[in-house]
Amino acid sequence: MSSVDRSSHWPARPMVTDERGMLRRTSCSVRAVATKNADDRPADGSSYYVTRMRYRPFAKTGLYVSEICLGTMTFGGKGFWQAIGALASKEVETLVGTSLDAGVNFIDTADVYSEGESERLLGEALATLKRPRERIVVATKVRGRTGPGINDVGLSRGHILSAVDASLRRLGLDYIDLYQIHGLDRETPIEETVSALDDVVRSGKVRYVGYCNLSAWFTMKALGVADAAGHARFVSAQMYYSIAGRDIEREVVPLALDQGLAILPWSPLAGGLLSGKFEANKKGPDGARRAQFDFPPVEMERLPRVLDALRKVSGETGLSVARVALAWVLSRPFVTSVIIGAKSTEQLQDNLAASDVRLQPEHVAALDAASALPVEYPAWMLDFQNSEPRVQKA
Repeated sequence: MSSVDRSSHWPARPMVTDERGMLRRTSCSVRAVATKNADDRPADGSSYYVTRMRYRPFAKTGLYVSEICLGTMTFGGKGFWQAIGALASKEVETLVGTSLDAGVNFIDTADVYSEGESERLLGEALATLKRPRERIVVATKVRGRTGPGINDVGLSRGHILSAVDASLRRLGLDYIDLYQIHGLDRETPIEETVSALDDVVRSGKVRYVGYCNLSAWFTMKALGVADAAGHARFVSAQMYYSIAGRDIEREVVPLALDQGLAILPWSPLAGGLLSGKFEANKKGPDGARRAQFDFPPVEMERLPRVLDALRKVSGETGLSVARVALAWVLSRPFVTSVIIGAKSTEQLQDNLAASDVRLQPEHVAALDAASALPVEYPAWMLDFQNSEPRVQKA
């Protein structure tokens, strides 16, 4: 058996009804178009090619999204964001077009990225590429500061209603597929935020709402508020998750599984630390993002074991370290779509190729062991109390 299985599709392909009313399995491979025709069809019928992109259900919405989502934090390079990326219009168009051609149908941005330039450049690229709008799931975010005014920040009704209109103008779109709160606003009651999000959904400006970077208990509170009032509830959780940072497995993942939320990991390469360019002491290329912006935090005691395990699997499979790290995240059954960012076409293509990889069980087990979280209270107490089965097996 080869060390990397490229023939299997995970998760199991869903059943759908065909034109005869018969159940059949869908193919996880899709037909993408190499040309940029407005109607998304090749002129002579010969330009189709098959990708290996896989698609997963987006929570309970009925939508399917590519298991790799294109992140846009490298678009623009305005202000603070220059340390992360400063891609201009033509470069952005190339990355967006390459992603769409590879089968990506999910793109994530935020109103704060490059002070709004990321949204504008993404919208410009989509307009130039002329792909059917209904085939692309566009996500953006609200919460961060977007202007000098005292109310140009947060999750108040006033800021949300103003921010959604500003995002739509920059994106050049009639609606946003997924509108996410970018974090917690301690100044605004969650009831106010949930009500405002429901209003933008009912207005048709937004189709679904999600969140980023919230604790499990607060998420459950927000869901309870939405359910009690009959408001639109969160359908997704965009959270930091990588093989070097598995903290969400403690509380957020169990919550998401219980409530049917899609999990969208951001920074799956830990800000480039898992790209294969860095040593355990974080020493890497001077021009790399992590060298300029040391974020997100990682557990330094565990990092050497993680990097050693990644390099070992990389050597045995012939895959890049980055692709192994992404494939490990994609092996998690609770992950819906992994958000990747890139500064070059080469980097993007290597990351996209992770969708074509399924690591062998022994490799997953080795990576799991190297990156395992220490057991914390009350988990160890719950395990102890439930260690004895009520019914003994015969």
